Amino acid sequence: MASTASITQNIDTVTPYVGRIGWATFTTGNTTKTGSSATSLFTAGTNGSVVHYVSAMPIGTNVASVLRVFINNGTTKSLCAEVSLPATTLTEVAQQNPVVIGMNLMIPTGYSIEATIGTTVAAGWQVTCRGGDY
Repeated sequence: MASTASITQNIDTVTPYVGRIGWATFTTGNTTKTGSSATSLFTAGTNGSVVHYVSAMPIGTNVASVLRVFINNGTTKSLCAEVSLPATTLTEVAQQNPVVIGMNLMIPTGYSIEATIGTTVAAGWQVTCRGGDY
């Protein structure tokens, strides 16, 4: 059995050094599940990054769709989360509610978070990725 006596455990909390936000507006549907033609929302910094969550806000009247979130390692993409986007109606007297995917995902340098929506919509969805760099 291998000894672990020489390994020192990090007991300090690791927190981001600089907050980061990335976003894109989506109107065109993409039915692939491979991340083909996905739009980049967030690219990891020099020392890696943490992604706290991805949120989507409707910016008008839309049919129902789905938000797909991918991790890109620079070579391949992996579908890591999906969430239904409800049909929405433009209003100036009531709030539109965000659709949120909790991520809490550490990503190495060179990786990025990308997204697509499944159905073409009229007004669009503003998709925002929030996190920070180490």
